[in-house]
Amino acid sequence: MLESMYLGILIGTILVLVAAFSSLLAARFGAPLLLLFLGVGLLAGEDGLGLHFDNAGLAYFIGSVALAIILFDSGIGTPFAAFRQSAGPALTLATLGVPITAAIFGLAAHYILGVSMLKGVLLGAIVGSTDAAAVFFLLRIGGINVRDRVRSTLEVESGSNDPMAIFLTITLVEILREGGDAGAIDYHVLVLFLRQMGLGLVAGLAGGWVIGWLLNRLKLERGLVPIFTLTLALLLFAATGVVDGSGFLATYVAGLVVGNSRIRSGPTLRQFTDGVTWLAQIIMFLVLGLLATPSQFGEIALPALALAFVLIFVARPVAVWFCMLPFDFSSREAAFISWVGLRGSVSILLAIVPLISDLDQNRVLFNTAFIVVIASLLLQGWTIGFVARRLSLIVPKKIGPVEKVELELPGAANHELLSYRVVAGSPVTLGQRLPRWARPSLIIRNGQSMRFQYAGRLQANDYVYLFIHSRYPRLLDRLFASPVELEPEDTEFFGDFPVDPKRPMRFLAAAYDIEVDEKACDRPIGEYMTERLGGRAEYGDRLPIGPIELIVRDTADDGTITELGLALDPEPARAPEIPLFLSIRGWWRHLRREKPATAAPEKASADQTGVPANMESDLARPG
Repeated sequence: MLESMYLGILIGTILVLVAAFSSLLAARFGAPLLLLFLGVGLLAGEDGLGLHFDNAGLAYFIGSVALAIILFDSGIGTPFAAFRQSAGPALTLATLGVPITAAIFGLAAHYILGVSMLKGVLLGAIVGSTDAAAVFFLLRIGGINVRDRVRSTLEVESGSNDPMAIFLTITLVEILREGGDAGAIDYHVLVLFLRQMGLGLVAGLAGGWVIGWLLNRLKLERGLVPIFTLTLALLLFAATGVVDGSGFLATYVAGLVVGNSRIRSGPTLRQFTDGVTWLAQIIMFLVLGLLATPSQFGEIALPALALAFVLIFVARPVAVWFCMLPFDFSSREAAFISWVGLRGSVSILLAIVPLISDLDQNRVLFNTAFIVVIASLLLQGWTIGFVARRLSLIVPKKIGPVEKVELELPGAANHELLSYRVVAGSPVTLGQRLPRWARPSLIIRNGQSMRFQYAGRLQANDYVYLFIHSRYPRLLDRLFASPVELEPEDTEFFGDFPVDPKRPMRFLAAAYDIEVDEKACDRPIGEYMTERLGGRAEYGDRLPIGPIELIVRDTADDGTITELGLALDPEPARAPEIPLFLSIRGWWRHLRREKPATAAPEKASADQTGVPANMESDLARPG
């Protein structure tokens, strides 16, 4: 008895360590981390080292608890600013996108696998959601720098579409268990969906507020705070499920509320949940890998790969096209969102539900879902960077790496002690002054501590400790950031020369023969561009106006444009539009597009670019 216990602990810890070490390979070679975790589980399983595990119920229990933890941490790591700017498209994809994907995939599964239409749609629901862990890892750690709105849309979608896939899967399983058919899907299903999601949303908002209130009211030991918080999140997950609500939605929303609240021990909580989430992911993926039997994959491999092709190249693109029609994304951005539809652990976890319900005794659905996930991770996961570059979506970094540590101040939920390591070439080493709201208290130089006022100019490798408000502006990061090394294509990205966003539009209209409404002539260029972009500008936004294109080089915290660039010949530098993914506004612009002017207006003196000799300096000069 004791020997088997020790052996189980030994095997389990070795598997976790191997999976953790595999993350080094993922960071080095850009491999999807989930694929490596699954690979470790498969190698240790029945067809590998011979570990036998076929308890589908236990696997589903472990996976559900792990998924609740992952979603809670995903909510904590999502700033409200990112959620607000991407809520519309992300939640549309999370709600409408999943059933659209399930329906198209289900139709294909009906013909390719020969299963009933309802079982095909069930399989579509199983693989209908994208994987938060894979998306977060590839976008945040993989070094793929795209526009904030695109990144936020993908991250919020992947964190919020699991409840819809779970609801559809469980509902279809219940209908199949009762011997129902497609006709059993009526308005009762809609009522059930609204009830589950409504209860999940309300429970998440209330639970998140209660968790934040308790953290600020109770004087817990710092080490107990994250354990207390995570336990409350799991309690919320279970309680919401007991009253027939969506526990997964409740935990994600609660994490969103807690992560954006001013709470005590915030840095400690984030570090703890981040570590526990990694452990939950590893355990979840290992268990799912152990449950699979690769020797059975051969019988279903070709049909499953055909269905993976349908999912990647038909179902997901159609769902993205339909859901993104009302939103003003470029066709290339929509195509990228379609490509980053990685399937992962949730799809494999949901494939266990038919096993538990005795609807998949020959494991056709489970094995098909497993192969689809592997194909998605191999094809999409390994090519995200390549696709982003081919679509010309890579945005140059605004600032270089920053080395900082957030330290909590006891008894102060609204202030933090921040530690920066000064890097060579950063603005502070060049004499840039710190803002008044930052209160530097200590400098450590060559192992010696000194007060800030006696330290003189900051030097490379100094450690600076500052007291700041928890909502400090991003300016501080810029002051301590290493210089950005721009590639030649990065300089081309920002246009031919800068433009002062405060200059009136009439200067552009006169210089490049652009037709501008009389009311807009006296408006600042930055305000005009912001309005044309839908009310909020973002770093990297581009706006074609006649023969030129304006590029947002930088914005303030409130979204105001502070730096603009102007491209004189933008067409060759831009990738072509993809008609399939054009939004409604994109189609309108595409249909109304006129041929760009072939030359700048004739002037008495002009340089070889066609710009009047003094126009560049005039546009760049503050108004």
